[in-house]
Amino acid sequence: MEALKIVKDGGFRRLPVMNGHELVGIVTRKDLKDAMPSKATTLSVWELNYLLSKLAVAEIMARPVVTASEDEFMEDAAVRMLERRIGGMPVLDRAGRLTGIITTRDILSAFTGILGMREDGQRLSIEMPDVPGSLEQATRAILPSNIISVATYGGAEGKRGFVMRVNGEGVRDVKRRVAEAGITVLD
Repeated sequence: MEALKIVKDGGFRRLPVMNGHELVGIVTRKDLKDAMPSKATTLSVWELNYLLSKLAVAEIMARPVVTASEDEFMEDAAVRMLERRIGGMPVLDRAGRLTGIITTRDILSAFTGILGMREDGQRLSIEMPDVPGSLEQATRAILPSNIISVATYGGAEGKRGFVMRVNGEGVRDVKRRVAEAGITVLD
């Protein structure tokens, strides 16, 4: 009940479970709610309160805990979260001490920052042969505009897609310049 109150009052979705400075488990808001008796129970209020007062977080927490290291790249933590189907995980320093929790929201925030979504600019999606020099060719076609972000993905066979955010001088004509350079503009 104390953990559920902390989650509700703090607006948290998960809590690390500690034994001193050692991380021993993690419990989510859903774990805590699932441990509560059904509203259809035949138990009295006193019986319910007694049972809930005896329920310890250790009985419902997840362990072992999937963690991230402060020193690892965010994308490695994101892949682990995706593979394990978890929405957040504790972050530990080199000594194994808890220093924070990384969540899906944190990763989405970083992703939108990396893509320059919070900056002025225009999105440009192109497809090019997946060979050395393709990005250089695209960069020359984009000039004098400024590239503020680049992301790539595997396109059709032998092709690579580029999603760029561009701004600055000549941005209104950037798609035309890129297409005139023989590059496939997707949007």
